[in-house]
Amino acid sequence: MPDLSAFPITRRWPPHIPGAVQLYSRPTPNGVKASIALEEMGLPYEGHLISFAANDQHSPAFLSLNPNNKIPAIIDPNGPGGQPIALFESGAILIYLAEKTGQLLPEANRYEVLQWLMFQMGGIGPMFGQLGYFHAADGKEIEDTRPKERYRTETARLLKVLDGALTGRDWIAGPYSIADIAIAPWLRALRDGYKASDITGWRALKNVPAYLDRFLARPAVQRGLVQPAQP
Repeated sequence: MPDLSAFPITRRWPPHIPGAVQLYSRPTPNGVKASIALEEMGLPYEGHLISFAANDQHSPAFLSLNPNNKIPAIIDPNGPGGQPIALFESGAILIYLAEKTGQLLPEANRYEVLQWLMFQMGGIGPMFGQLGYFHAADGKEIEDTRPKERYRTETARLLKVLDGALTGRDWIAGPYSIADIAIAPWLRALRDGYKASDITGWRALKNVPAYLDRFLARPAVQRGLVQPAQP
């Protein structure tokens, strides 16, 4: 087994599978990006559940890997030059895994894929997440309706952008790619987790609902959505 003793996080969550990517995550819209990518690419990995209830993300062990205390994060024992590499930020992890395996980031439309990946990172994730907070979490108790309305209207706008871009396409950048792995989990969260489809114009969309259904039907997606396994 490659020596990962230089990474303090491995003392809290020891690796057991030789050479496997060590994934520190939980099944959230951002977290499952990494697990779905690992499943789609066929890379061996070991999932370590980061419990928000136990405040694992703020533990010294986790902060030693990601000082920004967010999931997912990974250690690949077989990184560039055969040396271990640690990474956080889901978008960076997707790009790294795609380049490592030569999968889901085709050279022919590389920048189109990256364009839509950044669309998710800069727009869909932050806006959908804030709407979820104000619509389905603690923010729903706030009397001032302006914050929720701000995120509701921006979420509806982003959905329309995505819907238009999917016209005549099964996937957002042509072939299935890491951009889809980034985008679709947030659509699932909006529809199924936050129950916000009725307030964001979901039913009027022509392409997005079927796009999400196609994504969720993929066997690798189904496996990745429940990793790391919860007790």
